[in-house]
Amino acid sequence: MQIDKIRGHQTEQLFKAILELKDLDECYKFFDDLCTISELQSLTQRLEVAQMLKQRKTYDTIQHETGASTATISRVRRCVDYGSGGYNIVLDRLYPEEKEKEETQ
Repeated sequence: MQIDKIRGHQTEQLFKAILELKDLDECYKFFDDLCTISELQSLTQRLEVAQMLKQRKTYDTIQHETGASTATISRVRRCVDYGSGGYNIVLDRLYPEEKEKEETQ
C-alpha cells in the first residue's frame, strides 16, 4: 500500500495539525500558508472528481466540468475503487444522502 511509504513523523505531524483545525476559516488560513494555489486547486479538483465518479458521471462530463485530465480521473478512479478508502470515508460523511442512494442501487 502507498500509505506505508508516507508514514513517518513529518506526515503524522501534518495530519495531527489538520485535525486540530476548528472551522473552515482556520482551514483556509492553514492551507493558504501550507500550499500554493496550484497545489490546493489540484487537491480540490481530485476530491470533486472522486465525488463525480461516485455519482457515476462519465469521464467526458467530469473532464468538462472540472478541467481534470483523463490521467487524473483514472488515478482518482483507481483510488476510489481500489485504494485505502479515504475518498469514500470523506465523501460518505460529506454527502450521506448519496451514500444511501448508492446502497439502494
